[in-house]
Amino acid sequence: MIYLKVICLTKKTPISLHNLSVIQEFPTDFKFGVATSSYQIEGNKNGDCGLSIWDDFARKKLNGIDGKEACRHLDFFKEDIKLIKDAGFKSYRFSFSWPRLFPEKNQKLNNLGLDFYNRLLDEIHKQELEPYPTLYHWDLPIRFQDQGGWTNKDTAKYFSDFALSIAEHFSDRYNKIATINEPWCVSWLSHYLGEHAPGIKDLRSAAQAMHNVLYAHGLALTALKSLSSSKVGIVLNNEYASPYNEDTKNIDAANLFDAIYNRWFSDAIFLGQYPEIALEILGKYLPPEYKEDLKVISTPIDWLGLNYYTRSIIKDHKSNDGINYKCLRGDLKKTDMDWEFYPQGLRYFIERIHNEYNKKIPIYITENGMSNKDFLDKKNEITDEDRIEYFDLHLKEVLKCLNKGIPVKGYFAWSLMDNYEWSFGYEKRFGLVYVDYQSFKRIPKKSYYEFQKQLCV
Repeated sequence: MIYLKVICLTKKTPISLHNLSVIQEFPTDFKFGVATSSYQIEGNKNGDCGLSIWDDFARKKLNGIDGKEACRHLDFFKEDIKLIKDAGFKSYRFSFSWPRLFPEKNQKLNNLGLDFYNRLLDEIHKQELEPYPTLYHWDLPIRFQDQGGWTNKDTAKYFSDFALSIAEHFSDRYNKIATINEPWCVSWLSHYLGEHAPGIKDLRSAAQAMHNVLYAHGLALTALKSLSSSKVGIVLNNEYASPYNEDTKNIDAANLFDAIYNRWFSDAIFLGQYPEIALEILGKYLPPEYKEDLKVISTPIDWLGLNYYTRSIIKDHKSNDGINYKCLRGDLKKTDMDWEFYPQGLRYFIERIHNEYNKKIPIYITENGMSNKDFLDKKNEITDEDRIEYFDLHLKEVLKCLNKGIPVKGYFAWSLMDNYEWSFGYEKRFGLVYVDYQSFKRIPKKSYYEFQKQLCV
């Protein structure tokens, strides 16, 4: 891994007022959009939605703070789609809810769920937006977790059946679709760190999930392609690894972090292999046939989604299981998630995908944004200057890549509106639109109006 020189603002740097005029420098066919996910916004108490692993995790670990209400998108989806249209965005990324469509068994389709997504897609097309659906954004039906969830390879086969059903019912409604959102979060964050559902902290489980979720992607891609000519991709999240200092041990630790967080997934997708440095630790937990599975996993994709938020500072730290690093935060300006502003990391990963994996693959920035301590002022407005700055800095890095001829095709801000932020409940606000969780009123923030100003020229 080649490390970038730190050039970002420090926390002591005076705040300057940013705008998003950089948008005017992008090609006219560049796709600007916003992104959401099903469990975070829909509200699953209505529409005969089934239970997911997040309902169980919230009950056990989050004092019952779950997505039953969320943003009540199920009730307000027309208003939400209109907000996207009115801001000048042309694309909308959302996810299908597996437990909403199949609350009990994979063969028994919930007609209320089917009706909702048909009406949602009707509204998206009515507002002349392009849909970018994702098959899986973390809401695994609880019935599969009872059988081992992502540690059980059978889950990949069930997911393939789900993909086939989506293609059967909706493939004439979209041109591009993603299989899995952020497989690192599905596997490592959820099965080793235990911070996301199902909340497991076990290296064997993490390794199994890391492989099985990628195998699920490969099977789903094949299923989707069997019924549709739509373009199929996957969404990977990347986080830049800065070594604590130039000590060899810290550089080695950063390389291990990079291999587990980033390269495990991109190497498998593009090269049909896992990075050796990670395989030395995780390989003993993989199924004997994993090399054959990699042939399925590396079935060529049509486009790549890249989610990016921040960097980690990596320091050598011995552990009994061989994961010899720990993650720290530095002194750069931070979001409300305590994530540093590190926009040049986004450029680094775009360039790495292009230079090391596939020079022709279309790249979409499928998530980028920040959580902020947003509040209504005396004028009933939300002035989120830091968020505008964050978008400005990252969009400038994307533009640098475009100017080098890298085929970056779109950018989706995370998120359209404040929503259920997983383990943080409703505390963290990522939206361009403020949500009052008592009245469910939507109030656009200054960042929303800044996008509108630049996109509606």
